[in-house]
Amino acid sequence: MYIWQDSDWPKFTWDAEALLAPLAEVRHKQGRLLGQMQRLGFDLQAHASFQATVEDVIRTSEIEGEKLDPASVRSSVARRLGLPDAGLQAPDRKVEGVVDMMMDATRNHAQPLTDKRLFAWHAALFPTRYSGLRKIVTGDWREDQAGPMQVVSGPLGREKVHYEAPPAKRLKTEMKRLFAWIDRPAGDGTDGVLKSGIAHLWFVSIHPFDDGNGRIARAIADLVLARVEGSGQRFYSVSAQIMRERKRYYEVLERTQKGSLDVTGWLVWFLACFGRAIDAAEGACQAVLRKAEFWQRVAQEPLSARQKMILNRFMDGFEGNLTASKWAALGKCSVDTASRDINDLLARGLLVRNPGGSKRTSFSFAGFQPVGAEPVQTVQA
Repeated sequence: MYIWQDSDWPKFTWDAEALLAPLAEVRHKQGRLLGQMQRLGFDLQAHASFQATVEDVIRTSEIEGEKLDPASVRSSVARRLGLPDAGLQAPDRKVEGVVDMMMDATRNHAQPLTDKRLFAWHAALFPTRYSGLRKIVTGDWREDQAGPMQVVSGPLGREKVHYEAPPAKRLKTEMKRLFAWIDRPAGDGTDGVLKSGIAHLWFVSIHPFDDGNGRIARAIADLVLARVEGSGQRFYSVSAQIMRERKRYYEVLERTQKGSLDVTGWLVWFLACFGRAIDAAEGACQAVLRKAEFWQRVAQEPLSARQKMILNRFMDGFEGNLTASKWAALGKCSVDTASRDINDLLARGLLVRNPGGSKRTSFSFAGFQPVGAEPVQTVQA
């Protein structure tokens, strides 16, 4: 029996005593992080929020096996926030749709959830009305014309059914009930972080769309968290942490959806995941501060706009080593020009030469460890 087939659905229950300690711990972490951010200046807050939003957009898609171009995501988010990275990449419709949804969920968190709002999110996620090669219903609830909505894995003909969602004829009633619960005013007796976890589980259990349900569930969870904090700025990414724990995420979700309406196990996992997302964000906060200190230290250095832009990208921790060819691609210049930029930074002491052969000379970025980087990051000529 699936969770929605219980006669008491959707009257979720949980063991409040079992959740008391983990909830207190994550609430303390949340308050500490928000306090740290409040002590930062406006520009540093904006940069930290930008970083978290970019990571959220990339990772919520990656959970579903879809890789977005990080440069396109950065450019899309920066354009909406009026930051310098705006316009560095041509707009990508798929990226734009995910960014629009995630930013509407958090920046406009006070607005009520409605079917029309979710239809707009869904249409933005699938601008071509196709999921891969399959045409899907977009901007409306699924219809189940090809049979019940099932979450499956495995090769064709030997699929394993992990979950079967409620029939399409129930969707309007199910979603109306969910909207009413999410939009109940604060003080209804459910802690906001727990409410975020329940909203995530409730929506993805209804599974109202042909595709994109996971991404929309995580956007709804972020919306609830934004309401808890009273801010549209994101300083952490729960989606990024879910991506790090993806296998466990799907295991706990499947077990919960095949169990009773006691969702204590799901909430214990969600709180722990949320806490680890906060831990990761505190490290990112320190990186933002180190970056600000770096630019203060080199404020009098006559660096070109291209050098500043690429150093910023490097400090933000893009994947892989920064090579001369990658420098050229980012700076839209020749490899020779990139090499001159690198040699100039080497002469200024901002890069240091590592031991090694002459064919693949590498350089470390002096005095800075990028966000999420291993202890040694190199630039290879």
